[in-house]
Amino acid sequence: MHPEIEPYEAGMLDVGDGNLVYWEVCGNPDGKPALVVHGGPGSGCRPGMRRHFDPERYRIVLFDQRGCGRSTPHASDPATGLRHNTTWHLVADMERLREHLGIDRWLLYGGSWGSTLLLAYAERYPERVSEIVIAAVTTTRRSEIDWLYRGVGRFFPEQWERFLAGAPGTGRDGDVVAAYARLMEHPDAAVREKAAADWCAWEDAVLSGETKGAANPYGDRPPAARLALVRICAHYFSHGAWLEEGVLIREAGRLAGVPGFLVHGRLDMGGPLDTAWELNRAWPGSELIVVADAGHLGGAATRSHVLHALDAFAARP
Repeated sequence: MHPEIEPYEAGMLDVGDGNLVYWEVCGNPDGKPALVVHGGPGSGCRPGMRRHFDPERYRIVLFDQRGCGRSTPHASDPATGLRHNTTWHLVADMERLREHLGIDRWLLYGGSWGSTLLLAYAERYPERVSEIVIAAVTTTRRSEIDWLYRGVGRFFPEQWERFLAGAPGTGRDGDVVAAYARLMEHPDAAVREKAAADWCAWEDAVLSGETKGAANPYGDRPPAARLALVRICAHYFSHGAWLEEGVLIREAGRLAGVPGFLVHGRLDMGGPLDTAWELNRAWPGSELIVVADAGHLGGAATRSHVLHALDAFAARP
């Protein structure tokens, strides 16, 4: 990883609907523009994300998507409405941020939910994207959502039963994600907190083969961050991320001429490899690297491939 750096510029962008989106810029003010698109949805950006980029060659932009991180109002507050928090609102926010910073074209980097969002942006504004790097490809199809919150349960039957039990009245064939979305809007704070804890316990179970149980990437978050994450995730996934099924792969031809570098772990239980494979086949000029011993969180080999790609793209005009 590159050295730790601090932003030289930061602010709160008014994106309308009462939302202020936190953004920051670090690295070289005259360097190649790059935007980091964080996952979740609702995770917020982290300082370590800056370290994927050579600070001498990149102008690195990070932002917290609506309702999470340092953006306001925060989704952990039940009074914060989510009606204006959708995929297409976030795409518009990204474009508004680009214009605000005076950037013509930028490289996009992200993974997991971040890959879904950056693909939606890039397919709408391909002329504004110079390159794309993705680690852990997702397109948030309903089939992918169903796998993560139902199908993969065959590998974790005990934990999935507990996850299902956290939404009473939801049968094995019911819409468990929609049930959790309703629980996260419950007027009783204790109900919301239990639902968030149950959701995070399931997410951590799916990742347990990668963390070896030593860490809980979801459950160990601070309470407010955990509430916002689960509330936003359930909101997005219960609506299929407001995307036509399969549209991001079907429309990947719009990215012809935009170099893409995809890295995906063969052992990714939460987001199986076939999505990355299908995207690579539909996207002219993209390259897919499959890391044999990596999962959704990646690891040293995944990180090495990402750093290599970003270093190589830094040299492109």
